Amino acid sequence: MTGEGESGRRRRCCSQDAPDVPKATEPQGDSDGPRRGSLCDRHCAAINNLQGDLGCHLYCPHVPSAVSPPSCCQQHSEEVCESCVVKTTLTAENAVEANKLSNNYKFGFKKWKSHVTARPWEDRSEIVKELYSDLNVIRGPGGSTVTFGNVLYLLLFGWWLSVLYVLVAATMFVTVVGAPYGRLCWDLAGYFLWPFGKVIQRVEVPKSHQALGTSETGGDASGAGESSALLGGPVPRRWRPRCCVNTGYWRHAGTVAWLCLGYPALALAHGLVCVTAWLLVVLIPVAKLSARTVTRVLLLPPERVLVRRLRMTEVPLEGEVILCCYRALNPYYYKYAVDGINVFAVNLLPLVLVTLVLGYVDSHNRLTSSPVKFTLALLSIMPLSYYIGMAIASISAQSNFAVGAVVNATFGSITELTFYITALIKGSREGNRCYAEIVKSALTGTLVGCVLFVPGLCMVIGGIRHQEQRFNSRSAGVSSALLFLSVGGVFAPTLFSKVYGKLVCGECHNVTQNPLGHYLCHNCHFDLMENNGTLYYSHVQPLVYTVSLLLPAAYLIGLFFTLKTHSHIYDIHISDCHMPGHHHSAVVHWSRWRALVILLLSTLCMSACADLATEHISPILTNSTISQYFIGVTVLAMVPELPEIVNGIQFALQNNLSLSIEIGNCIAVQVCMLQIPILVLFTIFYPTNFTLVFSDLHVYASMFSVVLMNYIFMDGKCDYFQGTVLVMVYFILLAVYFFAPSPSGC
Repeated sequence: MTGEGESGRRRRCCSQDAPDVPKATEPQGDSDGPRRGSLCDRHCAAINNLQGDLGCHLYCPHVPSAVSPPSCCQQHSEEVCESCVVKTTLTAENAVEANKLSNNYKFGFKKWKSHVTARPWEDRSEIVKELYSDLNVIRGPGGSTVTFGNVLYLLLFGWWLSVLYVLVAATMFVTVVGAPYGRLCWDLAGYFLWPFGKVIQRVEVPKSHQALGTSETGGDASGAGESSALLGGPVPRRWRPRCCVNTGYWRHAGTVAWLCLGYPALALAHGLVCVTAWLLVVLIPVAKLSARTVTRVLLLPPERVLVRRLRMTEVPLEGEVILCCYRALNPYYYKYAVDGINVFAVNLLPLVLVTLVLGYVDSHNRLTSSPVKFTLALLSIMPLSYYIGMAIASISAQSNFAVGAVVNATFGSITELTFYITALIKGSREGNRCYAEIVKSALTGTLVGCVLFVPGLCMVIGGIRHQEQRFNSRSAGVSSALLFLSVGGVFAPTLFSKVYGKLVCGECHNVTQNPLGHYLCHNCHFDLMENNGTLYYSHVQPLVYTVSLLLPAAYLIGLFFTLKTHSHIYDIHISDCHMPGHHHSAVVHWSRWRALVILLLSTLCMSACADLATEHISPILTNSTISQYFIGVTVLAMVPELPEIVNGIQFALQNNLSLSIEIGNCIAVQVCMLQIPILVLFTIFYPTNFTLVFSDLHVYASMFSVVLMNYIFMDGKCDYFQGTVLVMVYFILLAVYFFAPSPSGC
């Protein structure tokens, strides 16, 4: 990443060689700029405030160590000095992250916010560290434990867990031999009713067993090196608790009674609490509490478990702290990740399995109805889209440019294309033209949503934190030009058919009873099959094939323009000035082979979910009173793009609106220049009812959206008001689609 052969793309910052400027170990915002004094320095410093949209630092020409910093720009002409104004340096943690950051700014590459490598623990914020910490840390006085989240725990879990522990305690007292466990359950009943501000300790092991316990555990009480996302602490080397190495203990009659009568019921209850709290995300501390109880507390001998209340000025004197919880709810757990996968994507993965089982096992709709299966299949597309995006970003970051470009071009639109192709195949088999119209509506909805809704929403949310946001108007201009070209090419056959087609109406009625009076006609459309389809087969269809070949060619030219000949427009340079603590090698979450396997499996599951969605959409289309246009432009168009919308919002919150805009533009360009030509070429090998002739509503909505987007992005800056305008226009178009009559053939 930092080789001399790539000096045009990645260069070292001035601060590494200049003795008078801060070293690279200091914050980059103060170390990347040259010293004051010269006109070039003041120019760079002024533009640094204007180019904050990338959330990065400006690039300054390399300064040889023999040259003092004031002569940084004296040896260059004014044109060279201006080059430091338009160049931007990104600070990456390692080479893999540098590749990912660079790919985010490359045309045609999927923009990805999440890290593809494990971030160093010392570089994380205190909020994030708390998410992954054990529930065994004693803190100082932190105020009252009576909070909304703690009261919510009491209402959802605390009261019935306490009652269950009381019942188990009574059962163990009845057995007589299990009386010690009965006393333990009685203490735990009070603990789980309100565990906040209390601790569960493991008392010191007697000397006769201390040597055994120490040799068995290896002394991992420090909690370092956690390897379990749910337990939040180190995984024991053995399932058996470390203090219970005496096999005679497990043959004790009281222990047998406990493992048969008490432990299973409590483990089942805590398992239910654990799963429920994990799915609610913000209650993950409760899930950790339950999991640690089942795997540690309930497997310890009762005489070695001490439950006590922690006084404000007291520190536990002796013994290992097993559990110490202060808050049941933490709203920052939306940042929680398991092996690099966001917790929401982890929680939605079982939904995919449920969808596939119900869809293919219950084929006769005995358990659930078709609308339910359609909804489940559509929701399952969201986590699969996330896994596909994560896999593409991981492979691209660990590969060269050619491999990354191929992977992005091949799988970048696989989610949408899978659904569209399965819908067209089903419509062709049933002879139903409605599926082709739904696909056209979904294509238009994706185009309009990515041009208006995605950047507008990012502007609104980003404008809440930042008063005014700036972006690279030149790079946005390249995407806008490609959008104009792609929209004009896609709708050229439609405009051609309007000019040369013959208007045919289903039925007409004379309103005035006068042969020269007004007529009211229904189901009117332009007939392209006049004279045995001469107009369509001789003129429209060749135009469609020509456009379908020219648009991908224009896409390739755009790639060559933005990535090769005019790459300076995007102004991306990766700095060697790594942040403190980044002198280690990158630890990737997914290796290339693992990412490839996940990519293929996700694509396979995506195909199955798309097949189920198209299989069970028929009752919705026939029985729903909502226009099929509206269903296509909203549900089918925007649900697969939700992971991209989330990425755009995260970029906007970090004042990186350039990537937020590029996300929408990139998807819109891919719809017109890749997805639609692929669908047209697919009809050559598998004849369907899909023709590249759209309704007037689709044409007007798309063209108006592109024109408005270019007007908003003209000056290179925006605020929440302009974003509100884009969002409102999008909702107005949705209202038009909602009240529009269903397309002909549906």
